Amino acid sequence: MIIRMISMILGGGAGTRLFPLTEQRSKPAVPIGGKYRLIDIPISNCLNSGVKRMFVLTQFNSASLNQHIKNTFNFDMFSKGFVDILAAEQTRSKGEDWFEGTADAVRKCMHHVKDHTHDYILVLSGDQLYQMDFEALAKYHIAQKADLTIATIPVKAKDATGFGIMKVDKDGYIDSFVEKPSSKELSKWKSVVSPADKKKGKEYMASMGIYIFSKSALKKLFAENSDAIDFGKEIIPAAINSGYTVASYIYDGYWEDIGTVSSFFEANLELTDNLPAFNLFDNQKIVYTRPRLLGPSKIFGTRLNKSVLAEGCIIHAKRIEQSIVGIRSRIGAKSVLKKAIVFGNDYYQTLEELMIDQKGHVPIGIGKNCHIENAIIDKNCRIGDNVVILGGGRLKDKETKTYCIVNGIVVLKKGAVIPAGSKIGRKLK
Repeated sequence: MIIRMISMILGGGAGTRLFPLTEQRSKPAVPIGGKYRLIDIPISNCLNSGVKRMFVLTQFNSASLNQHIKNTFNFDMFSKGFVDILAAEQTRSKGEDWFEGTADAVRKCMHHVKDHTHDYILVLSGDQLYQMDFEALAKYHIAQKADLTIATIPVKAKDATGFGIMKVDKDGYIDSFVEKPSSKELSKWKSVVSPADKKKGKEYMASMGIYIFSKSALKKLFAENSDAIDFGKEIIPAAINSGYTVASYIYDGYWEDIGTVSSFFEANLELTDNLPAFNLFDNQKIVYTRPRLLGPSKIFGTRLNKSVLAEGCIIHAKRIEQSIVGIRSRIGAKSVLKKAIVFGNDYYQTLEELMIDQKGHVPIGIGKNCHIENAIIDKNCRIGDNVVILGGGRLKDKETKTYCIVNGIVVLKKGAVIPAGSKIGRKLK
C-alpha cells in the first residue's frame, strides 16, 4: 500500500522558556547531543518512515535554522524528496499577519501543498526528542477510518496539567479533549490504559503534538473554523464536537518535549547513560545531520567517563564526566567538566591567532585549570584559565550580559567571554 503523505514541521515560536539558548536561534535550531540540532529529529523520523516530502514552517529567529536545513537535507533528482522552508510571508490572499498559532501556520501554508499529490498531512513539532515510525501511525489512521489521528502518550497526574488531555475509549477513539486541565478537574479525565500504565499511575492520555489529518478533513475543518489559530485549543475540540472521527495512536517509546532549560539539560545528560532511552546508535533509526567532514577528536591524558564526544575536538582536560562535548571543542589542561553540555565552536582559531589571544585576549574554547559543573556552554564561548562555573539547585535565577542561571543551571550565552579567574554560581568545595 502506497501512503501518499506530506509532512509539515512547525518551526516554533519565541521559545522564551528555553532562553538564553533561543536568544539568537529558534527552538528547533538549538544544538543537542554534541553534533545535532533539534530539527534533525523530526526530519530523521520522516526519512526513516519513508516520508520524503517535508515543509518546515519558520518564523522566529529562523536564520540559523534555515541555514542548517539548506546545508544538510539535499536530495538527488531521482528521489522526488525535499525539505522546503516556508517562512511566514505577506500575501494578498493570506493577509499581512505573522503565524499566530500552530493551526494558523499550517492554514496559511496550505497553498504551497496543493500542487503535491497527497492524501494525508502529517503535522509535527520541531522541538521534540523521540523516534517514531510514521508509516505505522499512518496505517493505524487508515485502519481506524479516522479523519484525524493524534499520537498520545500515557502520563501521570502531576504531568497531565501541562498537556492537552483526552478521554480515549476501549476502541481507540477520542471522546473529549481539554487543553492543559487544572489539577481540580483532572479526576474526570482518566482514560482506559494498559494494566502496566495503570500500575505506574499513568492514567491520562496526553497529546504529543503529532497529528495525521486526512486531506479532505483538514480542508473542511479549516473552512468550518476560519478564525481558529491553534490545533490543541480550537481545531481538535471542534473536530470532536462536530462528529469527526478522531483516533488516538498510543505511543509506548521514549518521548521528551524540549520546552525548558531543565528538560533540555536532562535530556542531553541522559544520552550519556549506558543504554540511553533515545538511541543514537541504531542501524535503522538513524539521526541525520549536517556532515561537516571534521577530523577525529584528539585527547591528551584525559579521564573520560559517561560522556559523549563529538568530532573535531582537541581535549587536554584532566577529567570529563557525564558530559556532552560538541564539535570543535577545545578544552585546556587540568580542567574538569562534570554534568556539562558544551555546544562547541563554529570554527577553529589558527595557531597564530591562539598565540595572539594568549597575550591579551581569551582564546576560543575552555582554558586551563577550569572547573565547570551543572552548566551549558553555548557556541563560540571564550573561557579563560582558572575559571569556576558551578550550577546548583539553590541558586536563584539570574541574567547578566554573558550568562543566565535558570533552575540552578548556569547557561553561558553564545559567544560569551569569561575572563581568567572568574567565579560563577556556587563556591567550589
